[in-house]
Amino acid sequence: MQYYKPVDIARALHISTSALRHYESWGVVPVPDRDVNGYRLYTDVHLAYFRCLRAMFPGFGVGLTCTVLKHMQKEEVDEAFWLVNEEQANLHQEKVVADQLLTVLEQIDLPTIGNKTFKSPMTIGEAAEYTGVAASAIRHWEKEGLIIPERNPENGYRMFNALHIRKILLLRTLRSTLYFLKSMKEIVNALDHHSIEQAKKVTENAIRSLHDRNRQQFRGVHELVKLCKVLQLM
Repeated sequence: MQYYKPVDIARALHISTSALRHYESWGVVPVPDRDVNGYRLYTDVHLAYFRCLRAMFPGFGVGLTCTVLKHMQKEEVDEAFWLVNEEQANLHQEKVVADQLLTVLEQIDLPTIGNKTFKSPMTIGEAAEYTGVAASAIRHWEKEGLIIPERNPENGYRMFNALHIRKILLLRTLRSTLYFLKSMKEIVNALDHHSIEQAKKVTENAIRSLHDRNRQQFRGVHELVKLCKVLQLM
């Protein structure tokens, strides 16, 4: 059996040996044997775990990656794969939302979403149902000054027009992607100044970010499959 020193694996993955020790302390790689001097003896199995870990981090995040690899150590391959599958499905849904928003921004009139048709004005309940955003989130964005609906003078109810709905859809997309930015207020305010082009540009950037993450996820899955082969679980 071939053994690797920590420095060998650290160099191969362009990380520090202390990072390897951290990963080991998290319980996401098997505990290595030690030589007579107490030095770790990493094997091809450890190398495959470390490669998988590093490849999955960008696309799946630290938490999910660690959970997946703990399942792998228990030979719970199906549990690990379904977690990965769910995260990929979530990313796909983000892409659907982003594409939908781009369509909304490119149209003069708001489209019918599913069987839900836009009407103006909308109550907060109707706006929540139409956009698929919780009313509590809409209230929070109002509190933050991102959306300022008018009030019905007769009953004080909020009244959401087409501009408000576009803002809610924009915020929903930014919230659910990696592109939830510091400059969000600026972007939303651009709609107030009828700068649809700026909003479209932000959305297109969000979609590019989703493309990048999709590629990262597939790179992570590739290493996960390789790990399965090393462990002879496939």
